[in-house]
Amino acid sequence: MPHNQAATDQDRAGSAPLHEAVRSSADLARALAPTTEEQRSLPRQLVDALIDSGLLRAGVPASLGGPEMPPVKVLQAAEAVARGDASAGWCTAISATTSLLSAYLPAQGAAEVFGDARSVASGVWAPTAEAKPVAGGVRVTGRWAFCSGVGYADWLIAGCVLADPDAVRGAAPVLRVAAMPTSDLEVLDTWRTSGLRGTGSHDVVADDVFVPAHRVASLIDGPPSDAAALHRFPLFGFFALSVAAAALGNARGALDDLVALASVRRPSGSNRTLGERSSAQAAVARAEASLRAARLLYFHSVAEAWEAARQPEPVSTELRVGLRLAATHAARTAAEVAAAMYDLGGGAAIYEDSPLQRRFRDAHTVTAHLQVNAATYEVTGCHLLGLPISTDRL
Repeated sequence: MPHNQAATDQDRAGSAPLHEAVRSSADLARALAPTTEEQRSLPRQLVDALIDSGLLRAGVPASLGGPEMPPVKVLQAAEAVARGDASAGWCTAISATTSLLSAYLPAQGAAEVFGDARSVASGVWAPTAEAKPVAGGVRVTGRWAFCSGVGYADWLIAGCVLADPDAVRGAAPVLRVAAMPTSDLEVLDTWRTSGLRGTGSHDVVADDVFVPAHRVASLIDGPPSDAAALHRFPLFGFFALSVAAAALGNARGALDDLVALASVRRPSGSNRTLGERSSAQAAVARAEASLRAARLLYFHSVAEAWEAARQPEPVSTELRVGLRLAATHAARTAAEVAAAMYDLGGGAAIYEDSPLQRRFRDAHTVTAHLQVNAATYEVTGCHLLGLPISTDRL
């Protein structure tokens, strides 16, 4: 048997348990979606299934007993779970992305946070808190918004500005992330939103929480020089891709929901089902084409960056910009698809028990995220036009 074929067969065999875990998690997410929406958090049964699958710590290196999954597998898995329910897919993607920080923390901190196979970390990297240096570490005070999945997380890895009274006036702030047990923090019940209600993305407050130095890291400086390929893959690009993965899965779910409705719904005054109407057929075909095209660009960009990450040189600015473009395009195209399916659903889609109205709300909550909002097109535009861009968060 050729070597490449043997490697492919081995990879497929190793993926079988993961494939089954993803499928069952997606099915469970779909079945529990109304409960997830109502309680504004993932049901414990679903959280346990996702923990069992290993997806919530997909970025933890093998040296710590983690899955160390290639980006394409992580993102496809999150997309599949989001096809069942966008909130579940979002939480899967965010925790998986946060687990990549296991390679950025000092070894002792990484083992403390990610050494337990059932430990879950939530992450919010916006530096909206202050970290004051003290003997042995820092003391963190501040508040973060959008802490997805914090209700079931054991740890929060959150962004801070390092206080430095000796800093030169006007100098750029020194940014860090600090890993804190959620038991040391106060979770505020703030997540009352139009969409992605089940993510439980509440505000969190730290009040003078001590964080030892081994649980403090820099994301801007990049991973250690000996990091594995997964951790050389652009971190902020992966973050944007994880947001878009939830959007892609949600759009595919919206198409699923419309197809199911179209076979039984007869618009008022018509003897034909929705699916038998030529206008609906054309709209579904256009949506399918748009989603397939956006998804192809998305995973093509992932594959290119992954190949580059497996080489000794840093991933190029060109590929990093490409990831951000693909993620933004995917998320925003997915929202257009979800909106088109909602429109096709007509009066049947407006009721609370229709999944199409939830798909619509979830899609447009995704596009509000900083990583995939319309302004991110400007980065690509500047790059294509030969203008300077900031690359430290690409």
